[in-house]
Amino acid sequence: MFTFLGGIILLIIGYFTYGKFVEKVFGVKEARTTPAYTHKDDVDYLPMNTKKNSLIQLLNIAGVGPIFGPIMGALYGPVAFIWIVVGCIFAGAVHDYLTGMISIRNRGAHLPELAGKFLGKFMKHVVNAFAILLLLLVGTVFVTSPADLLYNLMDGWMGLGIILGVIFLYYVLATILPIDKIIGRFYPIFGLLLLISAVGVGVRLIWTGAPIPELTLQNMHPGHAPIFPLLFLTISCGALSGFHATQTPIISRTTEREGQGRKIFYGMMIAEGIIAMIWAAAAMSLFDGYSGLNDMLANGGPAGIVSKASTLMLGSVGGTLAILGVIILPITSGDTAFRSARMIIADYFNLSQRKIMSRLWIAIPMFVISFALTKIDFTLLWRYFSWANQSTAVIALWVGAMYLFIAKKNYWIAIIPGIFMTMATMTYIFNAGIGFGLSLNVSYVIGAVITVAITVIFFIAANKARAKEVPLEEDISGWNSVA
Repeated sequence: MFTFLGGIILLIIGYFTYGKFVEKVFGVKEARTTPAYTHKDDVDYLPMNTKKNSLIQLLNIAGVGPIFGPIMGALYGPVAFIWIVVGCIFAGAVHDYLTGMISIRNRGAHLPELAGKFLGKFMKHVVNAFAILLLLLVGTVFVTSPADLLYNLMDGWMGLGIILGVIFLYYVLATILPIDKIIGRFYPIFGLLLLISAVGVGVRLIWTGAPIPELTLQNMHPGHAPIFPLLFLTISCGALSGFHATQTPIISRTTEREGQGRKIFYGMMIAEGIIAMIWAAAAMSLFDGYSGLNDMLANGGPAGIVSKASTLMLGSVGGTLAILGVIILPITSGDTAFRSARMIIADYFNLSQRKIMSRLWIAIPMFVISFALTKIDFTLLWRYFSWANQSTAVIALWVGAMYLFIAKKNYWIAIIPGIFMTMATMTYIFNAGIGFGLSLNVSYVIGAVITVAITVIFFIAANKARAKEVPLEEDISGWNSVA
């Protein structure tokens, strides 16, 4: 219990200390007009207040990742708490803040465009492909997982196909309609369910004195699976997630002032970390140890654990509300995953999105592909999602490092987590069955060599970019103050 509570306290302290430090390093310009005003189109670009933006950002980034990931990561034992806390404060929240703020400085640009500007034109095409792949995987995963939960909650009286159809219909509307029509209007209600589920389970864990394992040298990692790199790919959302780099530009286009960025981007990642801590603790303590947890995962998957834990902690009524809150999480990330994909494709081909037919021409093929992907095994999809997700996070961290290097600011806040996750991701893809299937020791060596090479290439390119004085932000000289 002390490890669990201490981790949550550290996350909160991290927001007020390291979050403030990162904000100072970046250098907020309160007088600079944001894209919500300079590019206002009343579809994707329009100003919304901090409270609404924060809630939308939290729901955008907090899909099933900070629940399903920590539940599966709980098999590694209390060491999972370390990664959630340290990863969230020093990697995930930094990643989200830099991505959001650099986007604000560049007309709300998405990651492919930022990668093209700061890492070279070739990277724009690479990252564009990665981002679209990731978002389609996310959208698909976040269709199937809430559909399964709803199907179980209703004891199968509504067919799974019908549930999938209803969710897809909602996703189509959320993807093509102006952001304030559905997302901006209904997310506050969804947010209430999210808070009920997370806080309710967390309070009950504390109140009932659940046997949450403490972090000790003997108990740190009770399993046999290698912590590195598997833990850092299993628990992504809640610690560090490249998916967030695809979501923050949605809100960078609706942010009123740069000073709101720390609460919206850094703060909401901290909130997601707390959600991850709660579900990791629940998974570790409610199923008769790790063997019981492993059996539950084998029989019902993460969705089954969510249903069981919610009912155990909150009873039938409270458990149902908690499950609904968990169902909301992936839905409110799936809709913005498709919306983000639509925006990225539009930016890549320079297509105006003012007319609804222009949005439909992009959205419909995406949904056809996603529906086909729902026929693939969820576990396989999750493995590919984890790899694509953390690869995108690595790219976003290198973009942030390049921006800060050119600006002659403390780029180490992005480079250190960037190097670490580059090594983890490269090792994983060479070792994993979905990758090259090499031995772990060989994968370590190859991962290390590639990481060193990427780091050297970065510094060479960064010095050239600094010498060329690559512009860090869009010229808005015609705008002198916030409208």
